[in-house]
Amino acid sequence: MEFSAQQIADMLGGTVDGNPDVTVSNLSKIEEGKAGTLSFLANLQYQKYIYQTEASIVIVGNDFKTEKPIAASLVRVEEPYMAFAKLLEAYNSLQHQKTGIHPRSIVSEKASLGEDVYIAAGVVIGDGVTIGNNTKIYANTVIGDNCNIGNNCLLFSGVNIYANSQIGNEVSLHSGVIIGADGFGFAPKGSGYDKVAQIGNVIIEDGVEIGANTTIDRATLGSTIIRRGVKLDNLIQIAHNVEIGENTVIASQSGVAGSSKIGKNCMIGGQVGISGHLKIGDGVKIAAQSGIAKDVEDNSIIQGSPAFKVSDYQKSYVYFRKLPSIIRDLEKKLKN
Repeated sequence: MEFSAQQIADMLGGTVDGNPDVTVSNLSKIEEGKAGTLSFLANLQYQKYIYQTEASIVIVGNDFKTEKPIAASLVRVEEPYMAFAKLLEAYNSLQHQKTGIHPRSIVSEKASLGEDVYIAAGVVIGDGVTIGNNTKIYANTVIGDNCNIGNNCLLFSGVNIYANSQIGNEVSLHSGVIIGADGFGFAPKGSGYDKVAQIGNVIIEDGVEIGANTTIDRATLGSTIIRRGVKLDNLIQIAHNVEIGENTVIASQSGVAGSSKIGKNCMIGGQVGISGHLKIGDGVKIAAQSGIAKDVEDNSIIQGSPAFKVSDYQKSYVYFRKLPSIIRDLEKKLKN
């Protein structure tokens, strides 16, 4: 689809400097812009490229002042980065307009599908499943019996959702995500282990996005719960009976052990490990590669393994780096 500079300005509540009728049909980075593409300038570090780019339209801030002529038409807005993000979302949504059921999918006669649903080849949908309106399910995804999937969801190829899982509205599950596999529950018996049945489920609330190859285990009893607005990166492990609070974000390769509760509006860096049965308060920030072995109070900022207050960690790290020279000085003093 093509859009003119004026149409884009109207969409973003901006104004046009240049030709309002010039059109674009694709997006580009400003330094790689080609004719017929739309780009943006938010970071002035890239300002030099606006005079070189071949992009037909560039989104800039209202306060941007030109130093020499610019070939592109400019769309002026209050916040160029956020405006471009809005366009990216609109562009992305255009990629997911397919509807219909592919003949090589398997959909149970006992499943209920909403309007404008797309079911790709190789998808398997079990008995008692409910799929909401405008949800798109891509190739080779498997949805177990009695799952509920809300409206406007995106399930990319190769997602596996075990039986009885509950997925809210506007949820995105990227390729390789597994929802509802058994929790890691084993009871010692003699020289081995007996498996403890995991009979709970997983609940994912509205507006959640889960990255590729992340796994969320079903509860032993009750539910593993991912609250509204949570964003999980790729390659994260969420164990049985964990609860993650609203709008918390977790970066890649982190793991949360069983029955821990994480509050709302937390920010957790990559490769963080959180032990089981802990309570992480609201608004907590945890630096990458930290290890959490005890409860964390609201609004704490922590780092290290085991993690502690980030300001104390940084002071300690200064001394740690100096430790070899401190030891050498001490050895000299002891010899004297």
